[in-house]
Amino acid sequence: MITNFDKLCGELEKQELEAPNGVASPTTYSQLLAIYLYQNDLCNAKFLWKRIPQNVTSSNPEIAAVWAIGQMLWKKDLPGTYQALAAYDWTEPVANIIRALEEKVRERAFNLIGRSYSSISLDTVVAMTGLSRDAVLHLCRDRKWTLNEDNITIQPTPPTQPAPLHTSSEDQLFKLTEFVSFLEN
Repeated sequence: MITNFDKLCGELEKQELEAPNGVASPTTYSQLLAIYLYQNDLCNAKFLWKRIPQNVTSSNPEIAAVWAIGQMLWKKDLPGTYQALAAYDWTEPVANIIRALEEKVRERAFNLIGRSYSSISLDTVVAMTGLSRDAVLHLCRDRKWTLNEDNITIQPTPPTQPAPLHTSSEDQLFKLTEFVSFLEN
């Protein structure tokens, strides 16, 4: 499924490649860097950071602010990631990507907690999601996670996985027969 950010990513990559003198605009770089982070493509983000000319990064603090988020994601420092997300007054259109990035990082954190822990402290969930205690309690209740009586410990449930598509034995045999027939001819 191609999202708007995937389309925008392709357009920005094209702009970078076709830029006069090989140097794209600071807005192009900051958007592309933010989209790579949104896509959790940390390798491409790092390579982009390294190929942005020094004079562009030094004259545009927004690009450096986006990369600060990338560094925290690279280190898997979730509390640092939320601090970096909030540390800059983002301009449009980068602000839209950053908001989506923050939501995606938070959702990944909740899924990670659900898959990895049978019991976790509320303070740890607060640190991993960058939310207030009240917001975490509300979201935990929405997810039907069990809270102990004093709301200090949470017992998460794993996120639901989509049911695997099962094919009948007859369908599998038919596909295998077609494949073998193809190989013989």
